[in-house]
Amino acid sequence: MKHLIIIIIVALAFQNSSAQLFSKEKIKNLENFDQQRMSWGYYLGFNSYDYKFDYNEITEEIITESSTGFNVGLVGDVRINNYFNIRLEPGIAFSTRNLTFSDPLLTTIAQREREVPSTYIHIPLLIKFSTKRSNNWKPFVVAGASWSSNLSSNEDNPDDNSSGQFRQTSNVFNYELGVGFDLYLYYFKFSPSIRGVFAMGDELVRDTDPNSAWTGNITSMQSRGIFINFTFQ
Repeated sequence: MKHLIIIIIVALAFQNSSAQLFSKEKIKNLENFDQQRMSWGYYLGFNSYDYKFDYNEITEEIITESSTGFNVGLVGDVRINNYFNIRLEPGIAFSTRNLTFSDPLLTTIAQREREVPSTYIHIPLLIKFSTKRSNNWKPFVVAGASWSSNLSSNEDNPDDNSSGQFRQTSNVFNYELGVGFDLYLYYFKFSPSIRGVFAMGDELVRDTDPNSAWTGNITSMQSRGIFINFTFQ
């Protein structure tokens, strides 16, 4: 009987200590960080761009080979309330795409393949919607619009694909959608995120010849990108 009483007392003590351990709220880092009216930071990340082509006639598609690019920029954040923020994220993005054209009139590799490097000045204006903070993390979604200026567009180059020069417009307007989460560390807030960037207009600068083997069958060409960013505030 004595042993039974001791076992019951130990079990009750263990249950009580376990409940306190697992139900106790963790210490919050940067507890008042999100109460700031404005905050600043920077981001580093990676991107992968390709093109979406629409055609006048059904034919073999142009093949787009993507590569991994690099992003860097600044973050300005304005708090609206506990759940909504407005963010401006000016930055620069580097990307390279390789195009392979399938028109049978293009018989050599030099004719069929084009390397398309791009250097974008990228300025998104986003609305960030966050859930309620749970200890030291908080998930969010972002959506908005952006303007990009492609410094490597070749838009004003008088040469076209007949001279080996692929051309696209300099100014691009996009819409963006993404998800991520905030991690509140001891000294700063760290926010990994993934975002889709989708051009809203035709970016192709067509060749002088309307029946060009490179651009004659293209109705529109639009960039699509995936950004993975790591933000520090």
